[in-house]
Amino acid sequence: MMDAEAFTARLVEEGAAHYHDQHPFHQRMHRGDLSNRQLQLWVENRYYYQARIPIKDAIILSKSEDAAFRRMWIHRLQDHDGADANSGGLAQWLNLAEAVGLDREKTAAFGNVLPGVRFACDAYVDLVRQSPLLVAVASSLTELFAPDLMSARIAAWEKHYPWVGGEALAYFRGRVTRARRDGDEGLDFVLRNAATDSLQAACIAALHRKTQVLWHLLDCLTLAG
Repeated sequence: MMDAEAFTARLVEEGAAHYHDQHPFHQRMHRGDLSNRQLQLWVENRYYYQARIPIKDAIILSKSEDAAFRRMWIHRLQDHDGADANSGGLAQWLNLAEAVGLDREKTAAFGNVLPGVRFACDAYVDLVRQSPLLVAVASSLTELFAPDLMSARIAAWEKHYPWVGGEALAYFRGRVTRARRDGDEGLDFVLRNAATDSLQAACIAALHRKTQVLWHLLDCLTLAG
């Protein structure tokens, strides 16, 4: 069994090696090489993934008997769902959809979501549903890498896609700090509860599986675009 420092390093190594910031589609986005339609394709398909996040977090909440854990985790639902229909991360993403020229209602209805994207995102929800609490939490540790990606994305969009408008990037801006907090919370829980080598291995495998979901989503967009 690894100590906390070595286990953290192993998780970071696994996530960084397979995180979707290295995917060619993402790299093209950040170089400014995507067409307007390719950008729309990413926004409308990625929204399906965004909408799975509060669902998987609700499943994680339902797995815990610990009120302290639930109090810690529950803010994630409101971060995405908001206090009402006009606030929260999902509403911000629909604002982004409008800014890139998509129909807000059609985006929210998932009408143009690619089958492979739907399959990958649903597989992530199934992974969380079928896993014990610790492993389900570990699958969310891609959040450790999100702040740097969000910062790079903001800079890239401002430089290469200024027609979108800065206000539409509100979701990305908010996730710079929120993903850092979420990643730290998740990592702390995993470090405290992965008390055997087999549990540590299961957590690493769950993180790897999550990176595959994000990678597959971009594979689908590459083939479609």
